[in-house]
Amino acid sequence: MALIYFSLYNRTMILEEILQDMIAYNKSDIARINHAIKVYTYTCLIMANENVVDKVAFVGKVTAILHDIGIHVCEKKYKKVSGYLQEIEGPPVALKILKRYNLPKETLERILYLISKHHSYSEVNGMDFQVLIEADFIVNAQEENYSDKQKKIIMQKYFKTKSGATFLYN
Repeated sequence: MALIYFSLYNRTMILEEILQDMIAYNKSDIARINHAIKVYTYTCLIMANENVVDKVAFVGKVTAILHDIGIHVCEKKYKKVSGYLQEIEGPPVALKILKRYNLPKETLERILYLISKHHSYSEVNGMDFQVLIEADFIVNAQEENYSDKQKKIIMQKYFKTKSGATFLYN
């Protein structure tokens, strides 16, 4: 039986469980857990403000939770965590987590695609991807204390939503 995940109740339940899976996977790595939760939260806020709903919003939210899930593999395998390596190692880890949810094939493929491209800014091809990029930049700017000049460059180069730009400066 295919999972019907378009109802608000089912989407919420799945998102909560994926958040718990991400936390369990990251164990005591509080910084990575908090980063994912913040990117997820900004993704939710931007999508709500930009009226992104249903499947696109669900895919974006799941991807926000799992976008950096390959970092621990990168650390062990390569002793570094470059964006390119995260794009390679993240999808297999995410697939292991997502298998149990019986998501439609196209939804699962889109989530894995976004994880595999989340540092490939020139390849943005949808609102789920755009919002993920913006939310990740917002959190990175906060965590790394970007200057106003850095924020302006990033905003001009990568941001397309009004709410994302607003959050970047607040």
